[in-house]
Amino acid sequence: MNIGEAARRSGVSAKTIRYYEGIGLIPAAGRTASGYRAYSANEVETLRFIQRARSLGFSVDEVGTLLELWRDRSRASADVKAVALKHVTAIETKIAELESIRRTLLDLTNRCCGDDHPDCPILDGLAAK
Repeated sequence: MNIGEAARRSGVSAKTIRYYEGIGLIPAAGRTASGYRAYSANEVETLRFIQRARSLGFSVDEVGTLLELWRDRSRASADVKAVALKHVTAIETKIAELESIRRTLLDLTNRCCGDDHPDCPILDGLAAK
């Protein structure tokens, strides 16, 4: 199938498929006699795997690791779990950072009267060191 069909079936845009090929996340597609990229059902399955992993927030490097583990039938599931748990820890750290940002912004907005006066605790808070 051509890249447009592979994109439609996998949920990954054609541009992103070309990017994944360019960085070596997936092997370069075979080519038709006229030079168009040609993809198999297995390659579409791999693209779906990548799409799902990316939708869960895994980085491109982490996806590469997961792909290696997925393809290695002699892998230990503990290795896969370790990658996933490391990602969970990173997500939890990001959630804590976002909650801190949220609290700060709520505090600043609660102190702002939001009226016609020029005094603004939000801007003062952003300018503070």
